[in-house]
Amino acid sequence: MTTGLTTLVLADDVRDEIQRRALELGNPESGLDRAMTVMYKALGLLPDAQVEELLNFGRYTDTPGVMLVDNLPLDRELPPTPDDGGPSKGKQTFVAESVLVGLSGLLGEPVSFLTEKDGRIVHDVVPTAQGARTQTSQGSKVFLNFHNDIVHDGVGRYDISNPDFLVLNCLRSDRTGDALTYYADARDILRALDQGTVEVLRSPLFQLNAPGGYTRMFADGKDVYSDPVPILTGPDHAPEITVAANGVRFLTAEAEQAFELLQRACRAPGVMQTVHLKPGQALLINNRKGIHARSQFEAEFDGLDRWLQRTYVRRSLWNIRDRACPGSRRTHR
Repeated sequence: MTTGLTTLVLADDVRDEIQRRALELGNPESGLDRAMTVMYKALGLLPDAQVEELLNFGRYTDTPGVMLVDNLPLDRELPPTPDDGGPSKGKQTFVAESVLVGLSGLLGEPVSFLTEKDGRIVHDVVPTAQGARTQTSQGSKVFLNFHNDIVHDGVGRYDISNPDFLVLNCLRSDRTGDALTYYADARDILRALDQGTVEVLRSPLFQLNAPGGYTRMFADGKDVYSDPVPILTGPDHAPEITVAANGVRFLTAEAEQAFELLQRACRAPGVMQTVHLKPGQALLINNRKGIHARSQFEAEFDGLDRWLQRTYVRRSLWNIRDRACPGSRRTHR
């Protein structure tokens, strides 16, 4: 079993050929299935061992929960970082987007939700002045707490329709190098907690608040809590963890104390893994094996701020088919 961060580095000649094919492809969102096919073949230029490592990251329970892919192709020129949450209105080439959907296709099926970035497949993750102090992807002036990306679901569970993976591709770093992405694997968290705390976290004593995008669009900004759920589920050798960024309500004092110990454990040496993403790097995150966070950082909203692009990925779209929007294979309510 492996839990630590692993790094996969592309050879320069492979990087350059992938860039060439991505430039020919154009905007992948104008024909996603074709783009995924082209990029799947392009990424097949990697050595067999690297392709297998990427595929196994998405396949197996005993593989790491986070992987850094380095020396990826870049767009030759970038417009200003969007200051309104994106998308960019001036981007002329789409190498970053093509790389993003290509990596996503190796893990599963890119998926979008109407309540997240207006249903786009490619999300621009950028700081905004309005969202600077929020627990969202637009924040910068606050620590974004350890969480999963979850999806509001009318059945009362927000951990069923959520993505299995996130892919974060860096187009532009923050100017001071302070923007850090953190990951804590549930297997490491379990080892850092006492058995009594784990038992509480395995009990349905927590309610997850719906994501901020949902509460803003459909609940006038008010909290919308899930049914009581556990934070940890599954066997100890392959646990799943679910934590809402927008807030967790505790049904007992013991639940609140256990959650505080969980948050401390995420920051413990040997548990918290840290990455400062740079252009040409993408971070693959298993959204069920662990939880992720982001440091606060400086943003000036002047076109030179940190700019990531993100996709949500599911291994299969089958068990959320009831949420599919008419006329779209990948956009869901």
